[in-house]
Amino acid sequence: MPARATDARRAAVLGSPIVHSLSPVLHRAAYEALDLTGWTYDRFDVDEAALPGFVAGLGAEWAGLSLTMPLKRAVIPLLDEISETAASVEAVNTLVFTGDGRRLGDNTDIPGMVAALRERGVEQVDSAAILGAGATASSALAALTRVCTGEIVAYVRSAARAAEMRQWGERLDVDVRIADWVDAADALRFPLVVATTPAGATDALAAAVPERPATLFDVLYDPWPTELAARWSMFGGAVVSGLDLLVHQAVLQVERMTGRAPAPVEAMRKAGEHALAARGTAHPS
Repeated sequence: MPARATDARRAAVLGSPIVHSLSPVLHRAAYEALDLTGWTYDRFDVDEAALPGFVAGLGAEWAGLSLTMPLKRAVIPLLDEISETAASVEAVNTLVFTGDGRRLGDNTDIPGMVAALRERGVEQVDSAAILGAGATASSALAALTRVCTGEIVAYVRSAARAAEMRQWGERLDVDVRIADWVDAADALRFPLVVATTPAGATDALAAAVPERPATLFDVLYDPWPTELAARWSMFGGAVVSGLDLLVHQAVLQVERMTGRAPAPVEAMRKAGEHALAARGTAHPS
């Protein structure tokens, strides 16, 4: 049922560490725009050991939870139902409480990636590259199955990471070619490049950006821009940022938790930009 403006409902983001999460900023902006005056959204530092007790102690006023690392997999045994999207990557970032007390797990990172790309005009590509093979890479691979019609190449640093990406490819029923990180500059010539690496990891690749780059999706948002994203933009390429992803996955969370759709994308984006600017990280609209 769609939320009523006067309902006193609660939601929050959990993780550890959690102090720098932008989720409260985004969700509160949505509540304000939707005139959900009775709704609150908080953050709680919760690790894997504390998660079962925390969830068990929540009352009927709770509408949902956003989950970040290291809880996306740890929450699964606590759920009554998990969506196919979340099951495909064994990661839940959204827990919705139903009126009858059931706990439903979903993953909005994957459709959030797709929505962020489509917002920038990327509906379909014939090949794509992934930089990195960490936790975000599996979601990126799942998103690419909805966008890419051809070859997907993952550039990784170790044999262990290569094996992980092959396993995700098998799980998602997509053929992933593995390439060594030493050849990562080759990725920059693909029509879509998804950088899933930590801050600083792709800095050395900035000098290799081609004269006419296509689209870069860099999942980082703070600090921003990365050296790779800055160089990409300078050469006229399209850039999708981690803030775009954060906003779109939060939009879907708001819709699932409140029953109100569409969620106010632009109000949430502006709130995120303002919060990052206050930290000294500017994001162009």
